[in-house]
Amino acid sequence: MKSKGYRSRTRNLLRKPRRSRGLKPLGYLLRKYRTGDKVVLSIDPAVHKGQPHRRYHGKVGVILQQRGRAYVVQVQDGGKTRQIIARPEHLKTFENKV
Repeated sequence: MKSKGYRSRTRNLLRKPRRSRGLKPLGYLLRKYRTGDKVVLSIDPAVHKGQPHRRYHGKVGVILQQRGRAYVVQVQDGGKTRQIIARPEHLKTFENKV
């Protein structure tokens, strides 16, 4: 029987390139987001706390509120809006490059 855990089938999705392994610089933790900011959910596999589900990796969302150290992000998933709780290690600011 196959295991169906939270990080199952993520061998390639949650893998870092060889030279960027380990923890990110501390600037990612010190970054503050405000309500209404657009962010990209990009999971950092080196940090296990506050990880969103792999389904939301690479999705763009809007910050709704701060909850402790984490943020509540509103994401479109199919036709529904979801509220995802993620820590700042797994968020990046969204730059719309056209």
